[in-house]
Amino acid sequence: MSDILLQIDGREVKAREGMTLLEAAQGAGIVIPTLCHHEKLEPYGACRLCLVEVEDRGWTKLVVSCVYPVEDNLIVRTRTEKVDRIRRTILELLLAHAPDSPALQELAQEYGAHADRFEKAASFCIHCGLCVRYCAEIKGKFAVGFVDRGTNREISFIPEIASTECWNCKECFPLCPTSALQAAYVLTEALMPSPPSSAEGS
Repeated sequence: MSDILLQIDGREVKAREGMTLLEAAQGAGIVIPTLCHHEKLEPYGACRLCLVEVEDRGWTKLVVSCVYPVEDNLIVRTRTEKVDRIRRTILELLLAHAPDSPALQELAQEYGAHADRFEKAASFCIHCGLCVRYCAEIKGKFAVGFVDRGTNREISFIPEIASTECWNCKECFPLCPTSALQAAYVLTEALMPSPPSSAEGS
């Protein structure tokens, strides 16, 4: 397999065919922020924080580095004014859901993001999908998944599976970039018995 040479932030970087821009940058010690990436999981591209600017044959475009494959002679810029502005907006949107997340607060400080820009919708979940994907891809249990769509989308543990699998596992908890305690709460809520209906109580 031949090596691929590209330029990242003015540095010549050697990569292997099949690698992503994020992997190439990480291998060269160049930091690109991400909240939904995990080395053991398939690339997902959900958080969009790893957005970078690439130049190829004179054309410039924005791409998600965790899913974009390396190419010969590609010019990559990880910190341009446009990239930083987009990351700042993304962080401000995420902070509306998880304002107390240490990971988000640290990134917000770096990019000058303000936690009070958007109306709060504190669900703690930022839809990174790490817990869902880890349970499916690594554990093969499918005990947690997404429910609903759009702004109402959230994670939910599947009671029938979670009741036998999750309390002895919890490997997805520390992956959560916002709050492992929130994951525990959602799991507990899923396993609580449903209240009896009025018909049952009569």
